[in-house]
Amino acid sequence: MGKLTNISGKEAAKAFGRAGWEVVGQVGSHLVLSKPSQRANLSIPQHKELSVGTLRSLIRAAGMTVDEFLGLL
Repeated sequence: MGKLTNISGKEAAKAFGRAGWEVVGQVGSHLVLSKPSQRANLSIPQHKELSVGTLRSLIRAAGMTVDEFLGLL
């Protein structure tokens, strides 16, 4: 398993975009992403650095593994 580091919300949104997630809107400082084949939405804070726990939670909600996500960066 790869090691997660602190990345920005913008970088995370781009990586999820490469996996097929699309931006459907923004609520405050959070981007909301959706994917037709997934039931859940992702809410990505647009901070300079996302904590590792927040990033891991987003990856889990997207139905991906850490290695799959790191391959999209």
